[in-house]
Amino acid sequence: MSISPPILASASGHAVDPGVTYLFLALLVGMILCLALEEKIHAKKSVIVGVFSILALFIGTWFHLLPFADVGSLVIGGHPVSLPIYVPGVDWEVIAIILGSSLFVDITSKSGLFTWVAVKLTKLSGGDPLRLLVLYGVMTVIFSAVLNNVTAMIIVGSLSGVSLKKLNRSEKLLGFLLIEGLLTNVGGLLTLISSVPNIIVGKTAGIEFVDFFMKAAPYVIVSTIVTLWMGAKLFKISSLKSDEERASAKALVAGFDENEGIESPGFFRFGALMTFVFIGTVAMTSQLPVINELGLGFVALAFAGLMLIRYKSVADRFYKTIDWDLLFFFVCLFAVINVMEHAQVLGLIGEWLKPILGLGDSAGPASLLVASAVASSVTDNIPLAAMLAKILAGIPELAANPDSPYWWAVIFGANLGGNITPIGSASTLVAVTIIHKYELKLSFAGFVKIALPYAVIQLVLAVAYLLLTS
Repeated sequence: MSISPPILASASGHAVDPGVTYLFLALLVGMILCLALEEKIHAKKSVIVGVFSILALFIGTWFHLLPFADVGSLVIGGHPVSLPIYVPGVDWEVIAIILGSSLFVDITSKSGLFTWVAVKLTKLSGGDPLRLLVLYGVMTVIFSAVLNNVTAMIIVGSLSGVSLKKLNRSEKLLGFLLIEGLLTNVGGLLTLISSVPNIIVGKTAGIEFVDFFMKAAPYVIVSTIVTLWMGAKLFKISSLKSDEERASAKALVAGFDENEGIESPGFFRFGALMTFVFIGTVAMTSQLPVINELGLGFVALAFAGLMLIRYKSVADRFYKTIDWDLLFFFVCLFAVINVMEHAQVLGLIGEWLKPILGLGDSAGPASLLVASAVASSVTDNIPLAAMLAKILAGIPELAANPDSPYWWAVIFGANLGGNITPIGSASTLVAVTIIHKYELKLSFAGFVKIALPYAVIQLVLAVAYLLLTS
């Protein structure tokens, strides 16, 4: 099937001058470049996108592109509601999902649950390097799916440093950390709430939680196995040979205490129970009465509220740990994307994507996946996912078809592109930070040289999987 995306019409009811569209395109490119150079210009994401949202809104109003009349006449429950022009353009459910999920995970981690799981797996390995790599790799994938990429990398990366030092295997640490960093982005594909691109694209496409998991799981399993196999070969991580070595390693890891981080056994059990109930509720949201109308954002915020009861007298300390930079970044990003839609920038990019979208249901999604991955490797994958999701949603054939391979091409590309360079995702950046913390030498070019074979294989597997399942 050949897809021809239409030029998006201006919400203000008149044609947009091509010069104005290209002006806003330049503004969008400028924002993406600034995000790519975030560390160089010493500015947070929220500040960068906030400045560009101010410019976009001001210039959009100057050229009469924004639908002030529509917002001004908004009626809810029979009552007129006055809203600022930038409020309706924000996807508040995405904001609620991120806020609620991050709060829930942060509070639950205080129960010691995730540390307990990590130490238990370390002891299960018996100190064998290869078994430890496999267990840590699987743990990285699961933690990335249940928590988030950055939290998973911090927990597993820190434990890797401690464990390998205790086992006198510090020379293997670079391999462990790199493989774990790459697997965070693979694990980030597993569920609808594993990564921000998943949330944005999945919600726009209308993909249900269970459907997302069933589609992504086979690829994640195969990609994890291949990545671990390649890592073991390339970094020469093998099993212990003699009984004496195995006994010595087992005695060393036996010294780990999985209960050390548990302050309250009662809260530990409550945290474990709530984690399973949270995942189950998220998976069943569309089937549960009342909840299906309130949506995933409500579920995330409700479970965060329930967990806060345990720390009700000091709840404010958790509010201080919320990633406000990320939340404000999203609010401003949605505002920018909304203005770009009214300026027909998304329609223009859609026209440029015509050659890819016109290749059919095989070559088209495959090309879009690779293009998304390359773009994600050099800049933030979140605005890329938001922009492409908005463009695809404007194509009638795709908007009504959540099973279309084009949606999955963006999801796979946006996540896996983070494995090409250390700035491609926050989790690979954290992995490199931990590597430098342990005084291991690894430059930007060195990361690309080592990671590129993994990334290429993962992308080839993703393209093959997409073609087989579409």
